[in-house]
Amino acid sequence: MDDDALIPVELFCTTCHVETTLIDSLEQSGLVEITVVEHRRFIAPEQLGHLEKMVRLHEDLDINVPGLEAIHHMLSRMEELQKELSRLRNRLRRFGEED
Repeated sequence: MDDDALIPVELFCTTCHVETTLIDSLEQSGLVEITVVEHRRFIAPEQLGHLEKMVRLHEDLDINVPGLEAIHHMLSRMEELQKELSRLRNRLRRFGEED
């Protein structure tokens, strides 16, 4: 990954008006991965959308980190189930059993 594409945690926090302690808590709970380069902390671009969603839930709906963990787990599980449903529908189509 190109280090130029990494977003400094401080810049993200300043832009989104959140404390770095929130990012620390999200990292400790495994909800976001922080990359450390030369003693500076960065967010990978592919983590940005997920992190922004977690920050919005925390700030707008006042959901604490354990609540964010539960939401993340449910969303991940729902995504897995949607993939499985799609796979099963495709399998049914091959057998000509779909309405």
